[in-house]
Amino acid sequence: MLRIAVAQLNPTVGDIAGNMAKIREGRADAARHGADIVLFTELMISGYPPEDLVVRPAFLEACRRAVEELAAESADGGPAMIVGYPRTEDGKRYNSVAVIDGGRIIGVRDKVDLPNYGEFDEKRVFDAGEMPGPVNVRGVRLGIPVCEDIWGDFGVCETLAESGAEILLVPNGSPYYRGKVEVRHQVVLRQVIESGLPMIYANMLGGQDELVFDGASFALNADHSLAFQMSQFEEAVTVSDWKRGPDGWACASGVMSVIPDDREADYRACMLGLRDYVNKNGFRNVVLGLSGGIDSAICAALAVDALGEERLRAVMLPYRYTSEDSLKDAADCARALGCRYDIVPIEEPVVGFTNALSELFDGTDEGITEENLQSRTRGTILMAISNKFGSMVVTTGNKSEMSVGYATLYGDMNGGFNPIKDLYKMQVYDLARWRNDHVPPGALGPSGEVIPVNIIDKAPSAELRPDQTDQDSLPEYPVLDDILECLVEKEMGVEDIVARGHDVVTVHRIEHLLYIAEYKRRQSAPGVKITRKNFGRDRRYPITNRFRDRG
Repeated sequence: MLRIAVAQLNPTVGDIAGNMAKIREGRADAARHGADIVLFTELMISGYPPEDLVVRPAFLEACRRAVEELAAESADGGPAMIVGYPRTEDGKRYNSVAVIDGGRIIGVRDKVDLPNYGEFDEKRVFDAGEMPGPVNVRGVRLGIPVCEDIWGDFGVCETLAESGAEILLVPNGSPYYRGKVEVRHQVVLRQVIESGLPMIYANMLGGQDELVFDGASFALNADHSLAFQMSQFEEAVTVSDWKRGPDGWACASGVMSVIPDDREADYRACMLGLRDYVNKNGFRNVVLGLSGGIDSAICAALAVDALGEERLRAVMLPYRYTSEDSLKDAADCARALGCRYDIVPIEEPVVGFTNALSELFDGTDEGITEENLQSRTRGTILMAISNKFGSMVVTTGNKSEMSVGYATLYGDMNGGFNPIKDLYKMQVYDLARWRNDHVPPGALGPSGEVIPVNIIDKAPSAELRPDQTDQDSLPEYPVLDDILECLVEKEMGVEDIVARGHDVVTVHRIEHLLYIAEYKRRQSAPGVKITRKNFGRDRRYPITNRFRDRG
């Protein structure tokens, strides 16, 4: 028999002391449950991804000392540990794991396959390790491939099986996107089939800048059955019992947590990403402009769910075009959420700007410039509140708007973090309806209708001129979102998008808007990655770009 614990914890990049404390707590928890081995996640000591921190010798030295401290502490007879850390040897840097037991490091294994796509850029800072062999831990030969080693086609798992490994234990830093749990299950299933060995997949938890790591660690037996499934979006240390029989090792007992559906998972990813960004960067509270529209309403709900009502200040910034509906809806939303709600009219500063520019603008027609003055005035006021009270500004633009530039630089784009940056407009509506019917686990906000139905039902508008709606200048959002998903996520050509039933002129126009808004997106706040291809880490288009698909 072998009792293996998986520690699905939430480290912070660069906080070696804090991460060490979590490792010690996780090991103590595993020891209380009689574990023989505790498996931690990828680069647990440094946090993941450490990016260019690993270029600093002082950082690598601090990680090395931390591993040696853990090794000395393991002389207490408690569980063996498999711990990820960055290390250097002979002028090279590796993404490594240390196998620790009995007061010493009994083995080190390095990541072989370094990912260099999407959000990953490991070839830039790490060197590839040699093909690994198993490590003998308490009489069991363990294969320890690291994350990408099981995703690619390097044959790491087959090599470990051929060299005598009995169980594969995999530390991972696999970020969330919609449907990712099933993708991981399929990846592990392929490796179990090819190697003939059971596999334990330990995944990190927590928000790190744009990325959210969702946990959901699990294991498959050699017969392809699910051995255990840990929870998603929750820290946990879970033990499973493994028994060696005539056909090798199999899981005798383990938890079976339910994985949430896509809407709940998306909402919880946004919530976790916002919570960790705010807390890990030391902000006491947050402030946002509550306009009476759907985007600011769901961001307010996310902020209260992530941080608590006492840490959100919502500010209505009305102008002459702000409707009575918006004033009422914003107040109702703040009341439902229980957060602080202030009203700061912007008529006087907007008129001041207009008067200051009147001579310079004499003889010109009013238009976008004057509309943007309203947005930039609001942005300035929110940033002033941020500076005065130390509150991070939450910015509230959705992916549809960010795609086509329907946002104002230094205005509504002001802010430190955007929890809905990677959600299209129709997804925002869908999550708003879902949140009114559900309180996600770990949420600090109230139950019931927290986003007034009128906000969901009314036509969206920036309210920068009389009777304005978004559809004055954009296609209907279901049409826009489908075109954008084809262009951004699927990289489809114009001809293929038109074949789906879209108007060719509209598709060309949206593609053009997508390209010319790149300079705005480069200056936008980071936000939670939800789709397979978010702006920034995943999609890196040039700002200066004259290509247009004329298909």
